[in-house]
Amino acid sequence: MLKIKRLYTFMLSRFLPRFLMTFCICLFIVMMQFLWRYIDELVGKGLSIDVVAELFFYAALSMVPLALPLSILLAALMTFGDLGEHVELTALKSSGISLTTIMKPLAILMAIVAVGAFFFQNNVLPQSQVKMWTLLFSMRQTSPTLDIPEGAVYSQIPGYNIFVKRNDKERDMLYNMLIYDVSRTSMYPRIVAADSGRLSMTEDKRHLVLTLYKGSWYEDMKGGGGVNGMSGDLYRRETFHDKEILIPYDANFSRMDDETMRSQYVGKNITELQQTIDSVRIKVDSAAQNVITRMRTQPECGVPLVRTIYKDRQQIQEPVKEVKLDKAVDIKDIINGLSEHEQQQIVNQAMMRATTSMQDLQFQGYTINDDNYVIRRHQIELMKKFTLSLACLIFFFIGAPLGAIIRKGGLGTPIVVSVLLFIIYYIIDNMGYKLARDGRAEVWQGIWLSSAVLLPLGIFLTKKAVNDSAVFNPDAWLNFLRRFTGLHQTRKLVAKEVIINEVVTSEATDQVNALKSSCQQFLDRYPGRQRYIDYWQKGYDKNAIKSLAEQVDSVVDYLSNSRDQMILNKAMDYPVIRQLLTYRPTGSKTIGTVLAFLFPIGVPMWLVGLRHQKNLKRDLQLTIKTCDQMVAIFNGEYSREMEYSDSVSAS
Repeated sequence: MLKIKRLYTFMLSRFLPRFLMTFCICLFIVMMQFLWRYIDELVGKGLSIDVVAELFFYAALSMVPLALPLSILLAALMTFGDLGEHVELTALKSSGISLTTIMKPLAILMAIVAVGAFFFQNNVLPQSQVKMWTLLFSMRQTSPTLDIPEGAVYSQIPGYNIFVKRNDKERDMLYNMLIYDVSRTSMYPRIVAADSGRLSMTEDKRHLVLTLYKGSWYEDMKGGGGVNGMSGDLYRRETFHDKEILIPYDANFSRMDDETMRSQYVGKNITELQQTIDSVRIKVDSAAQNVITRMRTQPECGVPLVRTIYKDRQQIQEPVKEVKLDKAVDIKDIINGLSEHEQQQIVNQAMMRATTSMQDLQFQGYTINDDNYVIRRHQIELMKKFTLSLACLIFFFIGAPLGAIIRKGGLGTPIVVSVLLFIIYYIIDNMGYKLARDGRAEVWQGIWLSSAVLLPLGIFLTKKAVNDSAVFNPDAWLNFLRRFTGLHQTRKLVAKEVIINEVVTSEATDQVNALKSSCQQFLDRYPGRQRYIDYWQKGYDKNAIKSLAEQVDSVVDYLSNSRDQMILNKAMDYPVIRQLLTYRPTGSKTIGTVLAFLFPIGVPMWLVGLRHQKNLKRDLQLTIKTCDQMVAIFNGEYSREMEYSDSVSAS
């Protein structure tokens, strides 16, 4: 029991510092992304440090769901990769402690973190997002600080466009000023030209004081109505030595009310989200039912389909009984009997009624679509309360076994692997979010898509790491690729310095002849090319091929103990008998028959299988030839001319 407690302490001491470090790094990275995204709305507003710090604090809380899974993945990779790189993981396993026991304390910690992440998403995140977005929208409405450039028109003061040729910031003076006053509703602006001026602000920061020196005031008063019967084309010009203009300009930071943002989906917890979803869904159902009722009760050719009656002081709608005519009415004859003007009136009235009904239904449809969009956004926010907790567990069970497999610590390989996995997760999660938001998929399908994709990966890596499987062994993947594609493999034999079991010529001859006989029997068993149906129903006997491969490997292994270099060289000529999947696609005759009837799909597989079968026969023929040459070597009858003659006859 003491040993397990020490193990728990050891693992927590190795994991927690890395987890805190990576969490701070990941949070800093996502905060930089937030800063670059909204930098234009923060710069030049004259905001105080405490307001900007408050915004960053709430933004950091809002970015926790994005930084937490990545930090868990990176910390788990670094911890178990470092244990594997320093052989500590091997030492723990050799002492009888399994990988599941080693991961147990961290798995319990991740379960606690997942529970805490759920309560954070439900209680803390809505309030932080309300504060963040309220501050951000308040900053957007704050007027920018005044910094009038030289040689350009400055239009940040509402109602005024100012051009300054030179700006002397040391003396706080503006020279060669041209001002366009467009604050009036009239289409003719006031124009003020001044030799110099100064721009200042009142103490309450609600007005600008524009002091001008040596200038002129031009104003076109067209549209003024005229005087004493004059045309009204009046014009005003004023020359001044100094003049002050008071301009309304609120430069104070005004915080919006939180209630506006609190009513949005980002500011609600699970209970409030569910209440909103239920209320809006009732509204949608009621609107849809009204549309259906109106369409069902719409009169046909002016004849109502239902009528309203009163029974026991209650209003009841009942269908109108169908009126049967003695003979069919020809509508075309009735219309042709009318005048052209009456026909045009009927057509116009019908088109107007159809257009009115269509527009009314479209408006109802737009309203219902907007309400459905509100429902989807609230459902997305509701499910995101749970996805963060599951993502924490999934990324731990990806990072921990992956670190135990790759056995690389530090910040190099773990960062590369973590970033690649997180990019895949982010792309899938963002794609699912957009599908759910736009209604192209069910909300639960889009939001849980990333978890559904990565959960099997976590289970697979955990299983492989627990069983010490060689997931990243290149030889294992190369062998699988060779089995699937039919790539050739060559043998390499090196003379042994110490030989325990010497090669006996008589025994070697018996083994080589037995191998030759087995290969010949297999070739006689399958003399020609298999037909399409025979390939899918029978194929080649994989057990016989496996037996031949083992027999060839046994002969080569026995001959590798020889001291004769010629025997070793000739033993390397034995081909590797491969166990390909295409020799017999399925072991069931029934399944093979079903696949055979998939004619367009089965033909390419059949052609590939025939090629692999042909290569197998070629390898068996080469094995027989090598056996004959090996027997000739044993009997002292082998020569290079014989090998050349065999190759010529084979060609």
